[in-house]
Amino acid sequence: MKLKLYSLILGLTTLIVAISTSYSHTDHYKNFKKIEMDIYKDGKIIGFSNYEFSSNSNELFVKNITEFKVKVLGVKVFSVFSNSEEQYKNGNLIYFKSNTIQNNKKKYVNLKYEENNNEFLIDGSSYKGRAQKNTIIGNWWNHDILEAKSQISPLSGSIKKQKVIFIGKELIKVYEKEYNTEHYRLLSDENISEDRKLDFDIWYSKEKKIIVKISYQKFGNWEYRLKSIK
Repeated sequence: MKLKLYSLILGLTTLIVAISTSYSHTDHYKNFKKIEMDIYKDGKIIGFSNYEFSSNSNELFVKNITEFKVKVLGVKVFSVFSNSEEQYKNGNLIYFKSNTIQNNKKKYVNLKYEENNNEFLIDGSSYKGRAQKNTIIGNWWNHDILEAKSQISPLSGSIKKQKVIFIGKELIKVYEKEYNTEHYRLLSDENISEDRKLDFDIWYSKEKKIIVKISYQKFGNWEYRLKSIK
């Protein structure tokens, strides 16, 4: 009887911890002020993606500016300038807004959480409609992207299903700093056109609780590298 009672208590404790962890992954970012990432294409730096954090007792606010330009023979052939704002309450996303200019084309996302429906309402340049609460914004500061089943484009609001495969543990060097990382592969989990498919390699530092490197292939080799944490 005592053994059964102990097993029940242990099981309930494990469940409570698992539930609280699943809804509080963003809490440790309250200790951060800024995450800076440099963007490389074919080994040359072309821009940056920087995140700023502020918080109070139960809310987290994240601002991002991403900017890069790709030039061929001195002529600009591809460019992005984007800024966004996110708000989390008790670890849950309740608001997201972004404005982007991609090759002189405007894109946007306005997202808010509707408590009555327990869903996100999205008004985006590529998608207008609803999304499940467990869908995550597809950006690189939040390691919850490694656990999500689908992501929302931070540029246009479109929703893509994804799967994440663990590759193995790796020691990598980024800007002369060594990190013990977990290497993951993030892929599309649906039949969509090749140009819209997700295919990223991601290196995550469990010790730092931060993504330190992302790479992908699209008309060349792209990398996001962690520059600094403040």
